[in-house]
Amino acid sequence: MPKSRLHDDAMIELLREDPSFAKAYLHQAFLDIDEDGGQEAFLMALRHVVEARGGMAKIAKKAGVSRETLYRTLSPTGNPTLKTLRNVISAIGFHFSSLASI
Repeated sequence: MPKSRLHDDAMIELLREDPSFAKAYLHQAFLDIDEDGGQEAFLMALRHVVEARGGMAKIAKKAGVSRETLYRTLSPTGNPTLKTLRNVISAIGFHFSSLASI
């Protein structure tokens, strides 16, 4: 198994076990979004939290998008609309305002 997959699995497990860590993780990724690579890092963090909160299929359904759309949205080259981001963030139990401050 590639090291990146092992890292992803470990991160998802940590996020699953500690909801306050999930909030802090997304908060920091949100704060860094304007840095080089920040958008990609934010989408990766969001993807990790989506997996920790039930997986792509469950969160896609709650967000009102297809599973394929969610995968594409949260890919490293994803370019999600504000509406889709808002729906996904809401589906995992957060709001944009909670990402901007702790």
